[in-house]
Amino acid sequence: MNKPWLYKGRVGHARLGEKQNAFVYNSFFICFPLSQRQQLASRLFSVNRWNLFSWHEKDHGDGVDAQQWIRTLFTKHGATAVDGEIYLQAMPRIFGYVFNPVSFWYGHDRQGQLRAVLCEVRNTFGEQHRYLLQAPDQAVITDATALHSEKVFHVSPFYPVSGEYRFRFTGSAQTRRVAIDYWQADVLALKTYVSGKACELTDQHILTTLMQLGWTTVMVVWRIHWQALRLWLKGVTFHRKPSPPSLETTR
Repeated sequence: MNKPWLYKGRVGHARLGEKQNAFVYNSFFICFPLSQRQQLASRLFSVNRWNLFSWHEKDHGDGVDAQQWIRTLFTKHGATAVDGEIYLQAMPRIFGYVFNPVSFWYGHDRQGQLRAVLCEVRNTFGEQHRYLLQAPDQAVITDATALHSEKVFHVSPFYPVSGEYRFRFTGSAQTRRVAIDYWQADVLALKTYVSGKACELTDQHILTTLMQLGWTTVMVVWRIHWQALRLWLKGVTFHRKPSPPSLETTR
């Protein structure tokens, strides 16, 4: 997998409980090793400058040097087993615009085994927070590993800032799936996932994706508000946005 890939797939949410709501949207994302990020560049895909498709370091981390930032963060928070390649999974910009509700940084050891994942979460209020996930004792993260983190960051006004996320990362270079379950007081309240099948990141596939899914990045925020309206009309309890957590990263 030691090169950039384009993934086409779906994003799904299912609210459980008394007032249910569910949706599935077609979507896409890229996943690439940070050491090879310049290989993203082509006639139609640029790095740190405008193009039909583009990826900008200022959209992630400290906005300067993505690889240095993420390695420093892993080390600072004790993810010392990450001494190999780091991959980033995110949506690229299309015509200069993107909103990534969540991006995933995958930290591997020198044998290529997954050791830590950083989830970089953004809300529509311009705030962001990071959840650092590791297995106990920095064990290898496999398809069967369930990773847990306390919810501390406001994302939706229809859920309180409490409870727990449970993550599972499965797949390979050809298929990827991230499943995130949200639990409140030991009750499963929300199931979400992002999945995709890989294709080569070529100009031909970029054009095909642009024609099929080019509206996706623009529609992300609109869809968030549309689903919020549906929940409000169903009478789901509305929670005011609290102040963001004092720490930027939760372990």
